[in-house]
Formats: sequence, C-alpha cells, structure tokens
Amino acid sequence: MLVRPLHPIFAAELIGADLTQPPSADLVRTVEDAMATYGVLVIRNCAISDADHLRFSRAFGPLELPSRMVTHKAPAKPPRIAPELFFAGNLDADGNILAYASEARKLAKGAERFHTDSSFHAMPTKWSALLGHETPPPEAGGDTLFIDARAVYDDLPRAMKDRIENLVGIHDFWAGRRNAGLKGEITDEQRRQMPFPAVGHRLVRTMPYGRKSLFIGGHATGIEGMPEAEGLALIEELYTFATQEKYIYRHHWRRYDMTIWDNRCTMHAATPLLSDDYRRDMRRTTINEHGPETTAVEAMAAAA
Repeated sequence: MLVRPLHPIFAAELIGADLTQPPSADLVRTVEDAMATYGVLVIRNCAISDADHLRFSRAFGPLELPSRMVTHKAPAKPPRIAPELFFAGNLDADGNILAYASEARKLAKGAERFHTDSSFHAMPTKWSALLGHETPPPEAGGDTLFIDARAVYDDLPRAMKDRIENLVGIHDFWAGRRNAGLKGEITDEQRRQMPFPAVGHRLVRTMPYGRKSLFIGGHATGIEGMPEAEGLALIEELYTFATQEKYIYRHHWRRYDMTIWDNRCTMHAATPLLSDDYRRDMRRTTINEHGPETTAVEAMAAAA
C-alpha cells in the first residue's frame, strides 16, 4: 500500500487497499498512521457493499448509529441502504432525485458551511467515512471542501492562542443552522428528529499524538461564560481565519471514492450540486473513539 499526499498541508490518498476483504492488521495500522499525519484520507475504487463499508469502519471504533434507527418513523433515505449508514445524497426513499430547492433538502443546506460532524452532541466522535456510490460529473458541482484545523491552530497569533486556550465553545445544532441561513420556522417534527440541547467542547483540543487543533465549525455558536454577541463574534473571527484558501483541500468526487476525515481536527463543507439532473448516492459511517454502538438520541437519554 502507498500513501500519496493530495495537498501541501494535509490530505492524502491510499493506493492498494482492498476493502472487499476483512481489514488486516497492516491495513488498520496504515490507515491509523495516515490519518494521524494527514487528517483526510481518500481510497479510490471502493466498489464495496454496505456490509463491507460497515466492517471496515468498525475496525477503527464503534459506530454512531443514525437516530432514525430507534425512532421507527418512515425512513428519510432509500430503504435499500443499510440502517447503520447515514445518507448524504439527493435521493428520496423511492430513489428519485430531490430538487436542490425543495423543502425536503432545505435542512441539508446547513452543511455548506464548514462544520464538524456530530459536534452538536457529546458522543466521542472520531472519524467519518463517506462513500460515493453514485456521483455527478465534476462540472455539476457537489465537491467537498476540507480544512486542517491543526494547521489553522499552528498559525494563530500567540495572543489568540493564549486567549482561547481554556475556553469552551457552545455547539448548538439549530442555532448553527440559523447562522448558516436556514429560512422559515423550525417545526416540532424537526426538533423531535434532532432533539439536541447545546453542548460544550473546548476550543483547543489535543490529539492523541500530541498535536493541538482548533475545534469550531458551523455548529459552534458561542463561548461559555461570554455574552452571546461577544462569544459569537469570537467564533466568527476564528472561522474567518480558518477558512482561508491555503487551509482548504477540495475533493472532486469520483464514483466509489471513500473519503475518511478526522472530526476531531478537520472541518468540511458541502458545495451545492448545480443541476437536478444527476443522482447522488453518498453513504457515511461515523466512528466513535469508544463506547457502545448507539444513536446520539439514545446516548443523550442514557446520560440524563
């Protein structure tokens, strides 16, 4: 297997991995080492089943399960997809294309602001692994942008590092969606599907290998102990610094790309699919550092 960098700062692709087979100790070690170095890892030509995807992901930790699995409501994703997977495409439950401007896709537009998966709850999120089963041509849009928040932290002025070292950011799903431009009323049904109160995460986190990272993103909406406006202003100042072009890797999706990113030290953002003529079938696992395989809703209830 060969790891090849894709960006001057971070991100790489892994060549020679076979995900149709049970993960070997060598593959697990190679992926762990590459993720510690690069933060984002692309594996091409992963024409694998959902079962393969789940088996590979579980080699690195227990899964966060979609909350739909325990709400027993009508699925919001095509039923052919394994229930342990999050769906990030543009298809409805019957496999038909949902228009970008439709009411059904309104909430997903919040993902176009740089964010970190699952920062709006307290589970110990580690990685996400997104597989493109059907991807549009590059000219149609739908790229994913990534930021290395370790490099961002490294470049912060010393005065800013000292200022934020012990601060705790407030992460709030619905407030984050408002900041991202969500229009209209948030319905009671939406709140039942995503019933998360605000949670706190340190602005500066230290990775297991000792490197520090800035932890903000689209769900971060304030600072514990600060007036609301002051806290949001600091978050926005850090967000503006972090989203400079030099920190961004743009991933142009090919069919059967699997892209893995570390939620603890990267941010990512979707770019809009500019045409409703193309199908997009994207399936994601979210891997936790430790704990039982459960949904965020169940974990929240158990901790109450």
